Amino acid sequence: MVDWAFRTASELTAALRRREVGCVEVLDWQLARVAQHNPRLNAVIVLDRDGARARAEAADRALGRGDLWGPLHGLPMTIKESIDVAGLPTTSGAPALRHNRPAVDAVAVARLKAAGAIIFGKSNTPLYTGDMQTYNQLYGTTNNPWDVTRGPGGSSGGAAAAVAAGLTPLELGSDIGGSIRNPAHYCGIYGHKPSYGTVPFRGHVPPAPGAEAPLDIAVLGPLARSSEDLALAMGVLAGQGVWPAAPAPSAGRRRLADFHIAAWLDDGDFPIDASVLAVLRRAVEGLRQAGASVHETARPGFTLAQAHEVYYALLAAALGAGLSERSIANFRRRLPTLSPTDQGYEARFMRGVSLSHRDWLALNERRHGLQRHWARFFERYDALLCPVMPTAAFRHDHNPDVYARRAVVNGRPVPYLDQVVWAGLVGIAELPSTVVPVGLTAEGLPVGLQVVGAFRQDGTCIDLAGRIGRLMGGCRRPPGY
Repeated sequence: MVDWAFRTASELTAALRRREVGCVEVLDWQLARVAQHNPRLNAVIVLDRDGARARAEAADRALGRGDLWGPLHGLPMTIKESIDVAGLPTTSGAPALRHNRPAVDAVAVARLKAAGAIIFGKSNTPLYTGDMQTYNQLYGTTNNPWDVTRGPGGSSGGAAAAVAAGLTPLELGSDIGGSIRNPAHYCGIYGHKPSYGTVPFRGHVPPAPGAEAPLDIAVLGPLARSSEDLALAMGVLAGQGVWPAAPAPSAGRRRLADFHIAAWLDDGDFPIDASVLAVLRRAVEGLRQAGASVHETARPGFTLAQAHEVYYALLAAALGAGLSERSIANFRRRLPTLSPTDQGYEARFMRGVSLSHRDWLALNERRHGLQRHWARFFERYDALLCPVMPTAAFRHDHNPDVYARRAVVNGRPVPYLDQVVWAGLVGIAELPSTVVPVGLTAEGLPVGLQVVGAFRQDGTCIDLAGRIGRLMGGCRRPPGY
């Protein structure tokens, strides 16, 4: 029997078109994988077996007539639970939304279906997609397939775990603070955060069902086991007129030596753990040996700390838009008690949610300044290589006080929320970023590398990530799967 579990989406769709395998057969294979491995992972938390099988049967009949629905014809896949799929729950892990079953698909989901995808389930997410771990009261905890004592990241943690374990070939996730990128890094797969506005966000919770995103860094994007799959999915998700149907390699760049690459692998204010940094440095050295020129001193004209200050304040302001008036009033009452020198995350959050419109505008202008620096930087470089997170996947930590949680970097405890710094560096500027798996730590945990490009140069990010992945080994099968 052919093992379809770790075929890429591109390979599966090609086999389906050639009728080497049937749509029902591939769906049944995926459902069997879920039955076998999901109990240990709890990655896929909603299944639509009957609906998916009926659509797979219809897909087989269509192929028999020579009728091709689109580039994803017959491909079974899952969707992050926080994204609307008609008739299935969209709760974002919140008990208050346990009965929310949207009548229509999110725009991105509708595009996937129109291209022929078969949605057979949904994957787990933290409460309101607000954590770097994936657990909630409704669906429980998702584990990392590389080590079930550790989390798969968040908030697209169920998505990444499912892709990494071969439970689904393709996923649709969301990202505002690394929610596609950090799970891809922790689980050893590919993930793409598109340029803002490339993929419609409507149909995601939060914000409230039916509302639009509160901050223009929130995006939807694909997770997969190859860069080709990311390009395939983006060709569908972005829609006509935004993305070419088959994104070509970066114009005029046939070899790695043709790219102008910068690397920012570590930072004194927010250091990377030595176990992760060693893998990133091996990737850069591998690029050099393959003929690439990588500049490790190039920077976009501001510090990581400056970018993080702007990012976290604007993120807090955006999250505050969903809080009750009572909560906001409580934060404002507590503001005078804060020391001006208190730069802890709780104090930063309180200041962010309490911003006046005038102060928000001034902060947003600082963000535009960062974007101008990036634009000038990408006049000289095609891509920036940087970390996703300072550590590899960490052990479950469900302390309800997020501000009391700690990560350990180079043997030293650091604030838990420091882990969003490198993701925010990219997100605050609305830039595209592709995560490519580049190896394992000495403990056997995956490490991903961010390939960041200029605004709307998503194809360059995916193309270069693919070249790096092929050089460094790409996506690997976790032991036992």
